[in-house]
Amino acid sequence: MTAQTANVVYTAKTHTTGGRQGESYSSDGNLDIQLTPPGGNGAGTNPEQLFAAGWSACYLSAMGLVAGQHKVKLPADTAVDAEVDLLNSDGGFSLQARLNVSVPGIDRELAQTIADEAHQVCPYSKATRGNIDVTITVV
Repeated sequence: MTAQTANVVYTAKTHTTGGRQGESYSSDGNLDIQLTPPGGNGAGTNPEQLFAAGWSACYLSAMGLVAGQHKVKLPADTAVDAEVDLLNSDGGFSLQARLNVSVPGIDRELAQTIADEAHQVCPYSKATRGNIDVTITVV
């Protein structure tokens, strides 16, 4: 699908200054945050945390969609714990990630199927596919 054939569902608009030691806010005013480098003592968050939060929320919604296709309702306490690592190797930075999925009360094999299929549906997963190492584990 190309941008010319896709229908835009939503556009997030943010304005960021100062990089990892700056601030960022959204055009609608719902996001207004201070940024701090990873591991820093500042009061802000960092891009890796924001990415992990966005991805895990999107992925959990994709799991709900996939579960519905399997005629299964996800329990209310279904959760995704995302871990995003900032790596430095050979003088360059990159990311790797782990999505740890908890689906209490659902058969482990079915939960893994839902998790794997959600990884094919989630826009964040699609964006990272082939670009970073990603491990999905049902816990």
